[in-house]
Amino acid sequence: QAQVVESGGRSVQAGDSLRLSCLGSGPMFGSYAVGWFRQAAGKAREFVASVSWSGNNWNYADSVKGRFTISRDVAERTVYLQMSNLKPEDAAVYYCAAGAFSSEEYEYAYWGQGTQVTISS
Repeated sequence: QAQVVESGGRSVQAGDSLRLSCLGSGPMFGSYAVGWFRQAAGKAREFVASVSWSGNNWNYADSVKGRFTISRDVAERTVYLQMSNLKPEDAAVYYCAAGAFSSEEYEYAYWGQGTQVTISS
């Protein structure tokens, strides 16, 4: 029904900015919310941000509020995660997923393979 592919992860320094992209495809992608999650080494995967199917509603984890911005280009079928003032604790594999507008992993049925963000202090 939908597929998502992340890109944009790379190695940056603390304080830098970075934008991740999530390109969606499939007949139903446009009707799904998209969420970003991340998993640091040795830790459980956690919610980062989500955007509704229309792009008009957003939700953020407290740890990224004020630093990360999620946006959706409906025509380009792409969801972006703009990350600013990156901290070492933001280093993780970042995943995007399509599903219901939620902060819960189980609400998302379609997941990408992830993109690695490495941060040096």
